[in-house]
Amino acid sequence: MIIHKTKRLILRGWRREDYAPFARLNADPFTMRYFPAPLSQTESDDLADRISELITTNGWGFWAVELPDIAPFIGFVGLHSCEAAFPFSPCVEIGWRLDRGYWGQGYASEAAKFALEYGFEHLGLDEIVAFTAVSNTPSRAVMARIGMRDRNETFDHPALASESPLARHVLYRLPRDDWRQNRAR
Repeated sequence: MIIHKTKRLILRGWRREDYAPFARLNADPFTMRYFPAPLSQTESDDLADRISELITTNGWGFWAVELPDIAPFIGFVGLHSCEAAFPFSPCVEIGWRLDRGYWGQGYASEAAKFALEYGFEHLGLDEIVAFTAVSNTPSRAVMARIGMRDRNETFDHPALASESPLARHVLYRLPRDDWRQNRAR
């Protein structure tokens, strides 16, 4: 299993024992308030299977995040190649979903900065994007902290009904040259 380490975290492939805490995270209405609905155990397990398979196939993806000596699984952070018909596809997005007990401690930003470095340095990506519901100010704050910029590009998420309050999304972009300039400062 490929394991990546940051100052405080381990990013790694998924284990079967990650599925139960992932299902609890996905069933929490507060954590999932910017998604269409909380997930059932089966839906969460299916998602974990797909995420794990993509890591096995590609060597990268939404890695499981571990807090050594504290918590063996706190959520996921990583990169995903978008297959959906977004107006900006093809693209690679950065994303995260952490258990709310670990919010506000910089873990999402720390792991996301590693994912950006991995995408630009190891995968040779020219740009990484992030997107979320316009109302998701917590994720938008993480996007800004890791150097991504809101380019005033909004769109309706193709998987959501147009009347959904979550349908309107905002797109953040980070070109590799901007990432390099940010790191040099």
